[in-house]
Amino acid sequence: MAGANRYYGPRKGSLQIWPRVRAKRMYSRIRNWSINGIKDTKLLGFLGYKAGMTHIIVKDNTPNSLNKGKNLSVAATIIECPPLKPLSIRFYKKAHDGLQIISEIPTTKVDKELKRKVSGISKKQNSVPESYDDVRLMVYSQPRLTGVQKKPQIIEVGFSGTKEQKLELAKQLLEKEIKVTDIFKEGSYLDVHGISKGKGFQGTVKRYGVKIRQHKSEKVKRGIGSLGSWHPNRVLYTVAQAGRMGMHQRTDYNRFLIKIEKDATKVNPKGGFMHYGLVKNDYLIIKGSIPGTANRPIILTDPVRPNKKILSYEILEINKDSKQ
Repeated sequence: MAGANRYYGPRKGSLQIWPRVRAKRMYSRIRNWSINGIKDTKLLGFLGYKAGMTHIIVKDNTPNSLNKGKNLSVAATIIECPPLKPLSIRFYKKAHDGLQIISEIPTTKVDKELKRKVSGISKKQNSVPESYDDVRLMVYSQPRLTGVQKKPQIIEVGFSGTKEQKLELAKQLLEKEIKVTDIFKEGSYLDVHGISKGKGFQGTVKRYGVKIRQHKSEKVKRGIGSLGSWHPNRVLYTVAQAGRMGMHQRTDYNRFLIKIEKDATKVNPKGGFMHYGLVKNDYLIIKGSIPGTANRPIILTDPVRPNKKILSYEILEINKDSKQ
């Protein structure tokens, strides 16, 4: 039976994501591509740059909504999406330890900015292999069009459909620019993959949400009361401890895409976005916040577990007040 003066409470610190490792690069890696409910053949991802946040006034036209017909103030993130350029078509074969690349067909047109990313690009034109199991497209971004970065990012994007349909679409796209309007539609849901802000070395209160102890506590206030029991005589990995925080790869599932727009004057605030500047290309307005700082590459994909809830927003006003 518990003593009268003994404190009991739930453990502190979420073990949902473990271990908390730092990302190796500034943009995410995608391990699988969702084809849930997609009937036509299309690319399943795109790369953009986080410009910043604002708030918009929308009219809620969602059926059966408690706020139907009312005007709402919604926080929104602006993601600038300059066109992507294909780099190569990759062919994969299933092996006992996963997919293995067996052939690659490069494009004949390569921007000079790509030399900032890779030293040498093969121009050898390989043929389509007789047998393959999957086709994917290597693409690179054009950050020079945004005015915030120079070095492009290279990602691999999957397709939906059969392998024959994938190859046919890949051949059509190999010498063309890919726009975000070719992949996503307004009013749909997206998975947003980004790298969170780096916080540096932090204590247990900020890192794990440990309760601050009373002022008469022994040794420290913003620390844990015990490292654990005597037996087992070791510190378990579940014990909250100080350490590096942030700079993690995270995925936000089912973010609602409110608007795809080309006219940047509708969203650019006076003086531009903080730490970013002015939006110059196609951009997305996504409901809510997403991981990462301004100017960070964000990968957008079709949802792995699609949300069945339907939202319908009509934008009435976009706040363009100076954020300086």
